[in-house]
Amino acid sequence: MHLIDWLIVVVYIIWIVWDGLRRTKAATEVEGYFLANRSLPWWAVGLSVMATQLSAITLVGTTGQGYADGLRFVQFYYGLPLAMIILSVTLVPFFHRARVFTAYEYLERRFDVRVRSLTSFLFLASRSMSLGVVISAPSVILSIILGWPLWGTVAAIGGPTILYTMFGGVQAVTWADVKQMVLIVFSVVAVVIALLLGLPADVSVQEALHLAGSTGRLDAVDFSFSFTETYTFWSGLIGGLFLMLGYFGCDQSQVQRHLTARSIDEARSSLMMSAYWKIPLQALILLTGILVFVFYVFNEPPILFNRVHDERVRSSPRAGEYLGIEATFRGNFEARRQSAHGVAEAHRTGEPAVIEEAEARFRDAQATLKGTRDRAARLVMDVTGDARYTDVNYVFPTFITTVLPVGLTGLMIAAIFAAVMSSVSSELNSLSTATIIDFYRRHVRTEATGAHYLAMSKLVTGLWGLFACYIATQAVNLGALIEVVNRVGSFFYGSLLGVFVLAVGTRAGANGALAGLVTGMITVALVGFTTNVAYLWQNVIGTLVVVIVGVAVGRKF
Repeated sequence: MHLIDWLIVVVYIIWIVWDGLRRTKAATEVEGYFLANRSLPWWAVGLSVMATQLSAITLVGTTGQGYADGLRFVQFYYGLPLAMIILSVTLVPFFHRARVFTAYEYLERRFDVRVRSLTSFLFLASRSMSLGVVISAPSVILSIILGWPLWGTVAAIGGPTILYTMFGGVQAVTWADVKQMVLIVFSVVAVVIALLLGLPADVSVQEALHLAGSTGRLDAVDFSFSFTETYTFWSGLIGGLFLMLGYFGCDQSQVQRHLTARSIDEARSSLMMSAYWKIPLQALILLTGILVFVFYVFNEPPILFNRVHDERVRSSPRAGEYLGIEATFRGNFEARRQSAHGVAEAHRTGEPAVIEEAEARFRDAQATLKGTRDRAARLVMDVTGDARYTDVNYVFPTFITTVLPVGLTGLMIAAIFAAVMSSVSSELNSLSTATIIDFYRRHVRTEATGAHYLAMSKLVTGLWGLFACYIATQAVNLGALIEVVNRVGSFFYGSLLGVFVLAVGTRAGANGALAGLVTGMITVALVGFTTNVAYLWQNVIGTLVVVIVGVAVGRKF
């Protein structure tokens, strides 16, 4: 990276920390620290909601998925708009009228302290695990791309975020999220423009999209129904609906965002922002990955995007075999490039038969090149012993640091930092809130001054941050990044959602809620570990089991 790029990243981090620290004056008591005195405008809350979910995993992992699979992943979000509408007329009014700090505080009023403590504990367990992944995922990738040690990238991401979150509270988190969302969207749009301008002179944007479409990468809807296929229209609409209801309605990191809004109507408006804009934004990020694929159709990509693995294989006893595969790969690339130009020329003729034949040749060339890359990947697995090797998460960072012009590279790296910092800060703030409100103030120090609780809140925020950074340095075998967090969440969200459905929609008592929650968690674990049911459906299963068991037990006790 050029010095200008480094300056952009450093200036951005300093600016975010400075702006967060100057907001400490708005966090001089507990309600100001955790809920901004319930005074934030809907648009700021809405951007914070989106920023919390739009982590660096989204920027890095989703663009990688767009490169490899196209728009298929966007189906994951088809249930989101409906979820936002349901939450706006159900849980949002309940939480605001109850004047609670946490979602789980409401459950004690509806059931008892056991239900509150167990659900809050499950939140702490799930969110602390996923937070380690949220930090680790971009840290591992940036450490390889930038040549830094892992602890260095973890510290660069975690240190500033802990600092402004610890002292500035939710005010600092929210307004930093607003700035970070603007930076992220601007950077992604700039990269898309750069990719379009970087197309060969004889290939139009429409022809480039035809190339991507010929491989199925523009297919955004799959109406097939299968419990084992992860991304279909039905899994996204039904399973995704339950996941989004659980995430936005039962996860403190999201609930706390809309609790900071000035009123119920403004809280609803903040959620509806996600309903309107999340799918287009996600499609834009996936499209970025698709355009990176098109770019590498005409510009030779590395056979392995993870340069650490590339260097290990080159220095291994099987280096000669690897060089042979690489030579074959270069030939495959040239054949694919020529066939891609053939597709562009065929579309200019407008003759369907010619177009179909040219696209078939391109698909064959793409399959051949992919087969060669798969051979290289198997060689990496043999040399490194990593049976889960994939370099799809390194595609976009490699493109950023090797292809983009000076300035735009720094802007995009800053956007990755912004994405991870926005998610980490929100989650740290919510972990601290649940720890202090649901456990410390409820069970340990039930009577203390506001200054004491505020001091403990800042201390706990810092401790959670250090814990998350430690987990991030250990969690190096992540698999497919964008799925890791969603899979972890799906283990918990369905069962948590079921408890809130019992609270709002039934007459079940505390014993029913506890029995349903425990049974739901056990059922989801059994389904997850013993079947091939896609993780999105686990949210539906968990919710239904909790409600059915909770209502049945409630009738007997």
